[in-house]
Amino acid sequence: MNSRYSDNEANSLITKNTPRIVEFFSSIDHMLDNLEKMRINSKPILNGERYITDKELSERLKISRRALQEYCNEGRIPYYQIGAKILYRESDVEKILEANYRKSYR
Repeated sequence: MNSRYSDNEANSLITKNTPRIVEFFSSIDHMLDNLEKMRINSKPILNGERYITDKELSERLKISRRALQEYCNEGRIPYYQIGAKILYRESDVEKILEANYRKSYR
């Protein structure tokens, strides 16, 4: 038995409101939150490259998905199309942003 708990608590009826159980589920919730953050922020690497969807890219660039589609149609942004799925290589997007960077003149 863990020494953090008294003999009285160790021998009592365990319910969902028992401090040990509340603490346990709180720890589980914390781990699940961290795993979800990792899942959201992690992208699988394919051949050393990261690929993102049109939804992710439009959110990052703060533009509509329709505007992003127009950029693709105009040849401004390279993309991969597999069936109906469009993917963008992060390194391509970074290169485009760097190439279009304008320094302030003040």
